[in-house]
Amino acid sequence: MHSDIKTNIATFLGRAALALALAAGCGLASAQNTGQDVASTPPAAAGQASRIEWWREARFGMFIHWGLYSIPGRGEWVQWNEQIPNNEYARLAGQFNPKGFNPDTWAELAKAAGMKYTVLTARHHDGFALFDDGANPYTSVNAAAHRDFVADYVKSVRKSGLGVGLYYSPMDWRFPGYIFPDLQRESAEAMRAQYHRQMEQLLSNYGKIDVLWFDGGETDWLNFGGEWKGAAWSKRPDGQHYTGSFSWQHDKVHTMLRRLQPEVVINGRADMDEDFRSREGEGALGDFDNQHPWELCTTLAGAWGYQAGKLPQPLDHYIRLLVNVVGRDGNLLLNVGPRPDGQIDPPQAERLREIGAWLAKYGQSIYATRGGPFLPGAYGASTHRDRTIYVHVLKWPGDRLVLPAIPAKVLRAQILGGGKAGFIQTAGGIELSVPPAARDKIDTIVALELDVPASGIKPVKALTTRN
Repeated sequence: MHSDIKTNIATFLGRAALALALAAGCGLASAQNTGQDVASTPPAAAGQASRIEWWREARFGMFIHWGLYSIPGRGEWVQWNEQIPNNEYARLAGQFNPKGFNPDTWAELAKAAGMKYTVLTARHHDGFALFDDGANPYTSVNAAAHRDFVADYVKSVRKSGLGVGLYYSPMDWRFPGYIFPDLQRESAEAMRAQYHRQMEQLLSNYGKIDVLWFDGGETDWLNFGGEWKGAAWSKRPDGQHYTGSFSWQHDKVHTMLRRLQPEVVINGRADMDEDFRSREGEGALGDFDNQHPWELCTTLAGAWGYQAGKLPQPLDHYIRLLVNVVGRDGNLLLNVGPRPDGQIDPPQAERLREIGAWLAKYGQSIYATRGGPFLPGAYGASTHRDRTIYVHVLKWPGDRLVLPAIPAKVLRAQILGGGKAGFIQTAGGIELSVPPAARDKIDTIVALELDVPASGIKPVKALTTRN
Protein backbone atom coordinates (compact mmCIF):
# COMPACT_ATOMS: atom_id res chain seq x y z
CA MET A 1 0.00 0.00 0.00
CA HIS A 2 1.63 3.17 -1.14
CA SER A 3 1.17 5.37 1.98
CA ASP A 4 1.14 9.15 1.95
CA ILE A 5 4.63 9.65 0.77
CA LYS A 6 3.42 12.24 -1.58
CA THR A 7 3.63 14.52 1.46
CA ASN A 8 5.65 17.66 1.38
CA ILE A 9 9.34 17.27 0.84
CA ALA A 10 10.28 19.59 3.64
CA THR A 11 8.76 17.19 6.14
CA PHE A 12 10.58 14.31 4.50
CA LEU A 13 13.92 16.10 4.62
CA GLY A 14 13.38 16.93 8.26
CA ARG A 15 13.18 13.18 8.86
CA ALA A 16 16.01 12.17 6.58
CA ALA A 17 18.59 11.71 9.31
CA LEU A 18 16.34 9.29 11.16
CA ALA A 19 15.37 7.53 7.96
CA LEU A 20 18.61 5.59 8.11
CA ALA A 21 17.36 3.53 11.02
CA LEU A 22 13.60 3.60 10.87
CA ALA A 23 11.00 1.39 9.32
CA ALA A 24 7.28 1.62 8.88
CA GLY A 25 3.98 -0.10 8.59
CA CYS A 26 1.50 -1.09 5.90
CA GLY A 27 2.59 -1.61 2.39
CA LEU A 28 3.29 1.29 0.25
CA ALA A 29 -0.40 1.20 -0.31
CA SER A 30 -1.65 3.52 2.40
CA ALA A 31 0.59 6.05 0.92
CA GLN A 32 -0.26 7.14 -2.54
CA ASN A 33 -3.65 6.84 -4.17
CA THR A 34 -3.07 8.13 -7.65
CA GLY A 35 -6.19 6.78 -9.31
CA GLN A 36 -4.05 4.89 -11.77
CA ASP A 37 -2.91 1.29 -12.08
CA VAL A 38 0.18 0.91 -9.91
CA ALA A 39 1.76 -1.78 -12.01
CA SER A 40 2.94 -1.33 -15.54
CA THR A 41 4.97 -4.45 -16.19
CA PRO A 42 3.68 -6.68 -18.98
CA PRO A 43 1.57 -9.71 -18.03
CA ALA A 44 3.36 -13.03 -17.73
CA ALA A 45 2.97 -14.90 -20.96
CA ALA A 46 3.57 -18.57 -20.22
CA GLY A 47 0.66 -20.16 -18.41
CA GLN A 48 -0.79 -16.85 -17.25
CA ALA A 49 -4.25 -17.44 -18.70
CA SER A 50 -4.68 -20.80 -17.00
CA ARG A 51 -3.19 -19.61 -13.70
CA ILE A 52 -5.43 -16.59 -13.44
CA GLU A 53 -8.73 -18.25 -14.39
CA TRP A 54 -9.79 -19.28 -10.86
CA TRP A 55 -8.78 -15.88 -9.49
CA ARG A 56 -10.84 -14.03 -12.08
CA GLU A 57 -13.85 -16.18 -11.30
CA ALA A 58 -13.45 -15.54 -7.55
CA ARG A 59 -14.01 -11.77 -7.91
CA PHE A 60 -13.97 -11.01 -4.16
CA GLY A 61 -11.28 -11.51 -1.51
CA MET A 62 -10.25 -10.49 2.00
CA PHE A 63 -7.08 -8.53 2.74
CA ILE A 64 -5.79 -8.89 6.31
CA HIS A 65 -3.30 -6.34 7.68
CA TRP A 66 -1.99 -7.51 11.03
CA GLY A 67 1.30 -7.14 12.86
CA LEU A 68 3.08 -5.26 15.64
CA TYR A 69 1.47 -2.01 14.51
CA SER A 70 -1.90 -3.29 15.74
CA ILE A 71 -0.68 -2.83 19.34
CA PRO A 72 -0.36 0.99 19.31
CA GLY A 73 -3.42 1.00 17.06
CA ARG A 74 -2.52 4.15 15.19
CA GLY A 75 -2.15 2.68 11.74
CA GLU A 76 0.36 0.50 9.98
CA TRP A 77 2.70 3.42 9.30
CA VAL A 78 2.95 4.33 12.98
CA GLN A 79 6.69 3.69 13.28
CA TRP A 80 7.57 5.85 10.30
CA ASN A 81 5.00 8.57 10.94
CA GLU A 82 5.97 8.96 14.58
CA GLN A 83 9.68 8.25 14.02
CA ILE A 84 9.81 5.55 16.67
CA PRO A 85 13.39 4.25 16.99
CA ASN A 86 13.95 0.67 15.92
CA ASN A 87 14.86 -0.67 19.35
CA GLU A 88 11.83 0.99 20.93
CA TYR A 89 9.44 -0.27 18.28
CA ALA A 90 10.95 -3.76 18.45
CA ARG A 91 9.90 -4.01 22.10
CA LEU A 92 6.34 -4.41 20.83
CA ALA A 93 7.34 -7.95 19.82
CA GLY A 94 7.48 -8.77 23.52
CA GLN A 95 3.81 -7.80 23.81
CA PHE A 96 2.60 -9.47 20.63
CA ASN A 97 1.00 -12.59 22.07
CA PRO A 98 -2.58 -12.53 20.75
CA LYS A 99 -4.69 -14.80 22.93
CA GLY A 100 -7.77 -14.27 20.77
CA PHE A 101 -6.11 -15.29 17.51
CA ASN A 102 -8.16 -17.97 15.77
CA PRO A 103 -7.54 -18.28 12.03
CA ASP A 104 -10.55 -20.58 11.71
CA THR A 105 -12.69 -17.59 12.70
CA TRP A 106 -11.02 -15.42 10.04
CA ALA A 107 -11.64 -18.06 7.38
CA GLU A 108 -15.24 -18.59 8.48
CA LEU A 109 -15.88 -14.84 8.33
CA ALA A 110 -14.35 -14.57 4.87
CA LYS A 111 -16.61 -17.38 3.66
CA ALA A 112 -19.65 -15.79 5.32
CA ALA A 113 -18.80 -12.57 3.47
CA GLY A 114 -18.85 -14.39 0.13
CA MET A 115 -15.11 -13.99 -0.33
CA LYS A 116 -13.21 -16.63 -2.28
CA TYR A 117 -9.59 -15.95 -1.27
CA THR A 118 -7.66 -14.19 1.48
CA VAL A 119 -4.31 -12.37 1.63
CA LEU A 120 -2.42 -12.00 4.93
CA THR A 121 0.50 -9.65 5.54
CA ALA A 122 3.28 -12.17 6.17
CA ARG A 123 5.76 -9.33 6.60
CA HIS A 124 5.37 -5.58 6.33
CA HIS A 125 7.79 -2.72 5.94
CA ASP A 126 8.51 -2.69 9.66
CA GLY A 127 10.37 -5.97 9.09
CA PHE A 128 8.52 -8.09 11.66
CA ALA A 129 7.72 -11.52 10.19
CA LEU A 130 4.66 -13.57 11.13
CA PHE A 131 6.47 -16.75 10.10
CA ASP A 132 9.50 -18.84 10.97
CA ASP A 133 12.74 -17.29 9.70
CA GLY A 134 15.27 -19.44 11.50
CA ALA A 135 17.58 -17.54 13.82
CA ASN A 136 16.11 -14.15 12.92
CA PRO A 137 14.92 -12.79 16.29
CA TYR A 138 12.40 -10.41 14.70
CA THR A 139 9.62 -12.93 14.07
CA SER A 140 6.50 -14.12 15.84
CA VAL A 141 8.20 -17.50 16.32
CA ASN A 142 11.14 -16.05 18.22
CA ALA A 143 9.19 -13.37 20.10
CA ALA A 144 6.52 -13.51 22.83
CA ALA A 145 3.97 -15.56 20.90
CA HIS A 146 6.41 -18.33 19.88
CA ARG A 147 3.97 -19.10 17.10
CA ASP A 148 4.10 -19.31 13.33
CA PHE A 149 0.98 -17.34 12.45
CA VAL A 150 1.40 -17.88 8.72
CA ALA A 151 1.38 -21.66 9.23
CA ASP A 152 -1.82 -21.49 11.29
CA TYR A 153 -3.45 -19.11 8.83
CA VAL A 154 -2.58 -21.22 5.78
CA LYS A 155 -3.94 -24.36 7.42
CA SER A 156 -7.27 -22.74 8.32
CA VAL A 157 -7.80 -21.00 4.99
CA ARG A 158 -6.93 -24.11 3.02
CA LYS A 159 -9.29 -26.20 5.19
CA SER A 160 -12.11 -23.73 4.49
CA GLY A 161 -11.73 -24.13 0.72
CA LEU A 162 -10.61 -20.54 0.13
CA GLY A 163 -7.61 -19.46 -1.92
CA VAL A 164 -4.51 -18.86 0.22
CA GLY A 165 -2.72 -15.57 -0.31
CA LEU A 166 0.34 -13.97 1.29
CA TYR A 167 1.45 -10.35 1.17
CA TYR A 168 5.19 -9.70 1.33
CA SER A 169 7.24 -6.52 1.26
CA PRO A 170 10.83 -6.80 -0.03
CA MET A 171 11.63 -3.39 1.39
CA ASP A 172 12.40 -3.01 5.09
CA TRP A 173 12.86 0.48 6.49
CA ARG A 174 15.19 -0.77 9.24
CA PHE A 175 17.85 -0.91 6.52
CA PRO A 176 19.57 2.39 5.60
CA GLY A 177 20.14 0.83 2.19
CA TYR A 178 16.50 1.37 1.32
CA ILE A 179 16.96 5.13 1.59
CA PHE A 180 20.50 5.19 0.17
CA PRO A 181 20.77 2.07 -2.02
CA ASP A 182 24.09 3.19 -3.54
CA LEU A 183 25.77 4.99 -0.67
CA GLN A 184 24.74 2.29 1.80
CA ARG A 185 25.26 -0.62 -0.58
CA GLU A 186 26.18 -3.19 2.07
CA SER A 187 22.90 -2.47 3.87
CA ALA A 188 20.90 -2.64 0.65
CA GLU A 189 22.44 -6.00 -0.20
CA ALA A 190 21.64 -7.32 3.29
CA MET A 191 18.04 -6.23 2.78
CA ARG A 192 18.02 -8.04 -0.56
CA ALA A 193 19.46 -11.19 0.99
CA GLN A 194 16.69 -11.16 3.59
CA TYR A 195 14.10 -10.80 0.82
CA HIS A 196 15.44 -13.75 -1.18
CA ARG A 197 15.80 -15.95 1.90
CA GLN A 198 12.33 -15.20 3.22
CA MET A 199 10.70 -15.66 -0.15
CA GLU A 200 12.21 -19.13 -0.43
CA GLN A 201 10.87 -20.00 3.02
CA LEU A 202 7.37 -18.77 2.28
CA LEU A 203 7.28 -20.60 -1.03
CA SER A 204 8.72 -23.83 0.38
CA ASN A 205 7.36 -24.37 3.87
CA TYR A 206 3.60 -23.76 3.72
CA GLY A 207 2.22 -25.95 0.97
CA LYS A 208 0.45 -24.53 -2.05
CA ILE A 209 0.19 -20.73 -2.13
CA ASP A 210 -2.44 -19.34 -4.50
CA VAL A 211 -1.69 -15.60 -4.40
CA LEU A 212 1.56 -13.77 -3.72
CA TRP A 213 0.91 -10.08 -3.19
CA PHE A 214 4.07 -7.96 -3.40
CA ASP A 215 4.32 -4.40 -2.14
CA GLY A 216 7.20 -1.94 -2.09
CA GLY A 217 9.51 -4.03 -4.22
CA GLU A 218 9.64 -1.81 -7.27
CA THR A 219 13.13 -0.56 -8.02
CA ASP A 220 11.67 2.88 -8.67
CA TRP A 221 10.38 2.95 -5.08
CA LEU A 222 13.87 2.82 -3.60
CA ASN A 223 14.42 6.01 -1.58
CA PHE A 224 10.66 6.65 -1.80
CA GLY A 225 10.89 7.18 -5.53
CA GLY A 226 13.25 10.13 -5.24
CA GLU A 227 16.88 11.18 -5.70
CA TRP A 228 19.42 12.98 -3.58
CA LYS A 229 21.46 15.78 -5.10
CA GLY A 230 23.77 17.01 -2.42
CA ALA A 231 21.62 17.68 0.64
CA ALA A 232 18.42 18.05 -1.39
CA TRP A 233 15.88 15.28 -2.02
CA SER A 234 13.37 15.48 -4.84
CA LYS A 235 10.82 13.06 -6.23
CA ARG A 236 11.56 11.73 -9.67
CA PRO A 237 9.29 13.09 -12.39
CA ASP A 238 6.83 10.65 -13.92
CA GLY A 239 8.57 8.40 -16.39
CA GLN A 240 12.01 8.89 -14.86
CA HIS A 241 13.54 5.80 -13.27
CA TYR A 242 16.12 4.91 -10.65
CA THR A 243 19.55 5.02 -12.33
CA GLY A 244 21.75 3.63 -9.58
CA SER A 245 23.49 0.28 -9.72
CA PHE A 246 21.71 -1.58 -6.91
CA SER A 247 19.44 -4.40 -8.05
CA TRP A 248 16.83 -6.37 -6.14
CA GLN A 249 17.60 -9.29 -8.48
CA HIS A 250 13.89 -9.92 -8.85
CA ASP A 251 14.58 -12.16 -11.82
CA LYS A 252 16.13 -14.72 -9.48
CA VAL A 253 13.12 -14.61 -7.18
CA HIS A 254 10.75 -14.93 -10.13
CA THR A 255 12.60 -18.00 -11.40
CA MET A 256 12.49 -19.48 -7.91
CA LEU A 257 8.80 -18.83 -7.37
CA ARG A 258 7.85 -20.32 -10.72
CA ARG A 259 9.90 -23.40 -9.82
CA LEU A 260 8.52 -23.79 -6.30
CA GLN A 261 4.97 -22.54 -6.88
CA PRO A 262 4.26 -22.71 -10.63
CA GLU A 263 0.55 -21.91 -10.25
CA VAL A 264 0.79 -18.99 -7.84
CA VAL A 265 -0.60 -15.72 -9.20
CA ILE A 266 1.35 -12.55 -8.46
CA ASN A 267 0.70 -8.83 -8.73
CA GLY A 268 3.04 -6.33 -10.32
CA ARG A 269 4.68 -4.50 -7.43
CA ALA A 270 8.08 -6.17 -7.59
CA ASP A 271 9.25 -5.61 -11.18
CA MET A 272 8.30 -9.14 -12.25
CA ASP A 273 6.04 -10.44 -14.97
CA GLU A 274 2.66 -9.99 -13.34
CA ASP A 275 -0.49 -12.05 -13.44
CA PHE A 276 -2.66 -9.15 -12.29
CA ARG A 277 -2.36 -5.42 -11.75
CA SER A 278 -3.05 -3.61 -8.50
CA ARG A 279 -5.19 -0.53 -8.07
CA GLU A 280 -5.41 0.94 -4.61
CA GLY A 281 -8.13 2.82 -2.81
CA GLU A 282 -11.59 3.70 -4.06
CA GLY A 283 -10.19 6.76 -5.78
CA ALA A 284 -8.25 4.40 -8.04
CA LEU A 285 -11.34 2.61 -9.35
CA GLY A 286 -10.46 3.79 -12.82
CA ASP A 287 -11.76 2.64 -16.17
CA PHE A 288 -13.01 -0.60 -17.65
CA ASP A 289 -10.17 -2.97 -18.56
CA ASN A 290 -10.82 -6.49 -19.83
CA GLN A 291 -7.35 -6.86 -21.37
CA HIS A 292 -5.34 -7.07 -18.14
CA PRO A 293 -6.52 -8.87 -14.99
CA TRP A 294 -6.66 -6.32 -12.18
CA GLU A 295 -7.71 -5.92 -8.59
CA LEU A 296 -8.80 -2.97 -6.49
CA CYS A 297 -7.71 -3.17 -2.85
CA THR A 298 -9.34 -0.90 -0.32
CA THR A 299 -10.34 -0.82 3.34
CA LEU A 300 -13.56 -1.84 5.02
CA ALA A 301 -13.32 0.80 7.73
CA GLY A 302 -10.85 3.43 6.54
CA ALA A 303 -7.63 1.88 7.88
CA TRP A 304 -5.29 -0.89 6.77
CA GLY A 305 -3.80 -1.74 10.15
CA TYR A 306 -5.96 -1.70 13.26
CA GLN A 307 -7.24 1.61 14.58
CA ALA A 308 -9.74 1.63 17.40
CA GLY A 309 -13.24 2.89 16.75
CA LYS A 310 -13.10 2.67 12.95
CA LEU A 311 -16.56 1.84 11.64
CA PRO A 312 -17.57 0.55 8.22
CA GLN A 313 -19.75 2.38 5.73
CA PRO A 314 -23.39 1.33 5.21
CA LEU A 315 -23.98 -1.90 3.29
CA ASP A 316 -25.01 -0.19 0.06
CA HIS A 317 -21.58 1.46 -0.19
CA TYR A 318 -19.83 -1.90 -0.52
CA ILE A 319 -22.41 -3.42 -2.84
CA ARG A 320 -22.07 -0.46 -5.19
CA LEU A 321 -18.29 -0.67 -4.95
CA LEU A 322 -18.25 -4.40 -5.70
CA VAL A 323 -20.59 -3.94 -8.68
CA ASN A 324 -18.51 -1.08 -10.04
CA VAL A 325 -15.30 -3.10 -9.73
CA VAL A 326 -16.63 -6.30 -11.28
CA GLY A 327 -18.49 -4.31 -13.93
CA ARG A 328 -15.11 -2.88 -14.91
CA ASP A 329 -13.80 -6.46 -15.10
CA GLY A 330 -11.78 -6.36 -11.89
CA ASN A 331 -11.59 -8.09 -8.51
CA LEU A 332 -12.21 -6.44 -5.14
CA LEU A 333 -9.83 -7.13 -2.22
CA LEU A 334 -11.46 -5.68 0.89
CA ASN A 335 -9.24 -5.13 3.92
CA VAL A 336 -9.74 -5.75 7.62
CA GLY A 337 -7.21 -4.93 10.34
CA PRO A 338 -7.61 -7.30 13.30
CA ARG A 339 -7.08 -6.03 16.83
CA PRO A 340 -3.88 -6.84 18.76
CA ASP A 341 -5.61 -9.92 20.18
CA GLY A 342 -6.26 -11.19 16.66
CA GLN A 343 -10.00 -10.57 16.60
CA ILE A 344 -11.90 -8.50 14.05
CA ASP A 345 -14.09 -5.74 15.47
CA PRO A 346 -17.75 -6.89 15.64
CA PRO A 347 -19.20 -3.99 13.58
CA GLN A 348 -16.80 -4.84 10.74
CA ALA A 349 -17.58 -8.56 10.98
CA GLU A 350 -21.30 -7.78 10.91
CA ARG A 351 -20.95 -5.70 7.76
CA LEU A 352 -19.00 -8.48 6.05
CA ARG A 353 -21.76 -10.95 6.85
CA GLU A 354 -24.31 -8.55 5.36
CA ILE A 355 -22.27 -8.40 2.16
CA GLY A 356 -22.24 -12.19 2.15
CA ALA A 357 -26.01 -12.34 2.56
CA TRP A 358 -26.40 -10.11 -0.51
CA LEU A 359 -24.01 -12.30 -2.49
CA ALA A 360 -25.88 -15.44 -1.41
CA LYS A 361 -28.90 -13.98 -3.18
CA TYR A 362 -27.30 -12.25 -6.16
CA GLY A 363 -23.88 -13.88 -6.49
CA GLN A 364 -24.64 -15.36 -9.90
CA SER A 365 -24.29 -11.83 -11.29
CA ILE A 366 -20.80 -11.45 -9.72
CA TYR A 367 -18.93 -14.75 -9.50
CA ALA A 368 -17.43 -16.21 -12.68
CA THR A 369 -18.63 -13.24 -14.71
CA ARG A 370 -16.76 -10.78 -16.89
CA GLY A 371 -17.39 -7.07 -17.04
CA GLY A 372 -19.59 -5.57 -19.75
CA PRO A 373 -20.64 -5.50 -22.47
CA PHE A 374 -22.48 -2.33 -21.40
CA LEU A 375 -19.74 -0.10 -20.03
CA PRO A 376 -20.17 1.46 -16.58
CA GLY A 377 -21.96 4.75 -16.36
CA ALA A 378 -24.19 6.84 -14.12
CA TYR A 379 -26.77 4.05 -14.21
CA GLY A 380 -24.40 1.42 -12.78
CA ALA A 381 -22.57 -1.37 -14.59
CA SER A 382 -23.05 -4.73 -16.28
CA THR A 383 -21.56 -8.20 -16.09
CA HIS A 384 -22.03 -11.29 -18.21
CA ARG A 385 -21.67 -15.03 -18.24
CA ASP A 386 -22.59 -17.47 -21.00
CA ARG A 387 -25.72 -16.10 -22.73
CA THR A 388 -26.80 -13.79 -19.92
CA ILE A 389 -26.03 -10.12 -19.35
CA TYR A 390 -26.65 -8.84 -15.83
CA VAL A 391 -27.50 -5.14 -15.86
CA HIS A 392 -26.84 -3.69 -12.40
CA VAL A 393 -28.98 -0.58 -12.16
CA LEU A 394 -27.63 1.37 -9.20
CA LYS A 395 -29.44 4.56 -10.20
CA TRP A 396 -32.51 4.69 -12.41
CA PRO A 397 -32.31 7.72 -14.70
CA GLY A 398 -36.08 7.84 -15.12
CA ASP A 399 -38.89 5.47 -15.99
CA ARG A 400 -36.73 3.62 -18.46
CA LEU A 401 -33.11 2.80 -18.94
CA VAL A 402 -31.90 2.95 -22.54
CA LEU A 403 -28.92 0.78 -23.43
CA PRO A 404 -27.06 0.80 -26.75
CA ALA A 405 -27.70 -1.71 -29.48
CA ILE A 406 -25.86 -5.04 -29.39
CA PRO A 407 -25.45 -7.73 -32.07
CA ALA A 408 -27.64 -10.22 -30.21
CA LYS A 409 -31.34 -10.82 -29.70
CA VAL A 410 -32.75 -10.45 -26.19
CA LEU A 411 -35.03 -13.44 -25.60
CA ARG A 412 -36.28 -12.41 -22.17
CA ALA A 413 -35.60 -10.03 -19.30
CA GLN A 414 -36.03 -10.94 -15.66
CA ILE A 415 -35.34 -9.27 -12.34
CA LEU A 416 -32.79 -11.27 -10.42
CA GLY A 417 -34.52 -12.39 -7.28
CA GLY A 418 -37.94 -12.62 -8.90
CA GLY A 419 -40.17 -10.82 -11.37
CA LYS A 420 -40.11 -9.82 -15.01
CA ALA A 421 -38.62 -6.66 -16.46
CA GLY A 422 -40.08 -4.89 -19.46
CA PHE A 423 -37.86 -4.52 -22.51
CA ILE A 424 -38.12 -3.19 -26.03
CA GLN A 425 -35.31 -4.00 -28.43
CA THR A 426 -34.93 -2.06 -31.65
CA ALA A 427 -32.12 -1.37 -34.06
CA GLY A 428 -31.34 1.71 -31.97
CA GLY A 429 -30.95 -0.01 -28.61
CA ILE A 430 -32.67 -1.71 -25.68
CA GLU A 431 -35.15 -0.03 -23.35
CA LEU A 432 -35.53 -1.56 -19.91
CA SER A 433 -38.29 -0.79 -17.46
CA VAL A 434 -39.04 -2.00 -13.95
CA PRO A 435 -41.93 -0.63 -11.90
CA PRO A 436 -40.65 1.52 -9.01
CA ALA A 437 -42.19 -0.84 -6.47
CA ALA A 438 -40.18 -3.73 -7.91
CA ARG A 439 -36.85 -1.91 -7.89
CA ASP A 440 -34.24 -2.77 -5.29
CA LYS A 441 -33.11 0.19 -3.20
CA ILE A 442 -29.45 -0.74 -3.70
CA ASP A 443 -29.11 -2.60 -6.99
CA THR A 444 -31.86 -3.70 -9.36
CA ILE A 445 -30.34 -6.52 -11.38
CA VAL A 446 -31.96 -7.25 -14.73
CA ALA A 447 -30.86 -10.49 -16.35
CA LEU A 448 -31.03 -10.36 -20.15
CA GLU A 449 -31.05 -13.78 -21.79
CA LEU A 450 -29.55 -13.70 -25.29
CA ASP A 451 -29.61 -15.94 -28.32
CA VAL A 452 -25.78 -15.96 -28.50
CA PRO A 453 -22.94 -15.95 -25.96
CA ALA A 454 -22.41 -12.50 -24.47
CA SER A 455 -18.64 -12.96 -24.55
CA GLY A 456 -18.67 -12.29 -28.29
CA ILE A 457 -20.10 -8.79 -27.86
CA LYS A 458 -17.60 -5.94 -27.81
CA PRO A 459 -17.95 -3.45 -24.94
CA VAL A 460 -20.33 -0.63 -25.80
CA LYS A 461 -20.77 2.69 -24.10
CA ALA A 462 -24.01 3.45 -22.34
CA LEU A 463 -26.16 5.58 -21.82
CA THR A 464 -29.19 7.71 -22.50
CA THR A 465 -32.44 8.06 -20.57
CA ARG A 466 -36.08 8.21 -21.50
CA ASN A 467 -38.88 9.33 -19.18
